[in-house]
Amino acid sequence: MKAAPTKIHIIGSVGSGKTTLAKELSIKLQLPYYELDNVVWLRKDNGDIRRSEKEREKFLYAIVQTDKWIIEGVHSEDWVSSSYLEADIIIFLDTNYFIRTLRIIKRFIKQKVGLEKAHYQPTFKIFFKMFQWNKHFEEVGKPNFFKKYQKYQEKVFMVKDIKVVHQKLFRNGY
Repeated sequence: MKAAPTKIHIIGSVGSGKTTLAKELSIKLQLPYYELDNVVWLRKDNGDIRRSEKEREKFLYAIVQTDKWIIEGVHSEDWVSSSYLEADIIIFLDTNYFIRTLRIIKRFIKQKVGLEKAHYQPTFKIFFKMFQWNKHFEEVGKPNFFKKYQKYQEKVFMVKDIKVVHQKLFRNGY
């Protein structure tokens, strides 16, 4: 039986299922998971504060240097490159654009009525930005990721549905 990966990086657009998958894999593989948004932002009760580039990089470096982790987020900029280098597997969630759009709407409604917790204040401004971020990821983020990190293509696992991750990963003996 193959040893399960202990360093997993999950990338995908807003609404692709990154956090859901990270939580599920965290439980199944008993690995801690980290959201890149929480590396970028210092969460405070009275509002979030953006970490400096140095603080953000130091925080991520500390995570990446540990033996076990799942890191999830939309980021593929240079400051995140160490996590791609160190990852045993990179899961690229290429969820259908329409499905992601529906999930953004559903999430916003759930957050506004208090059925789902958010790390941020769910305002209409952020709601509309999520549609912009979704489109930007599709048109710019995804092509840039594959261009920039093609040297890691042997460990990139591209899926359209998180159910496929469970089927393929755990069918391989993990």
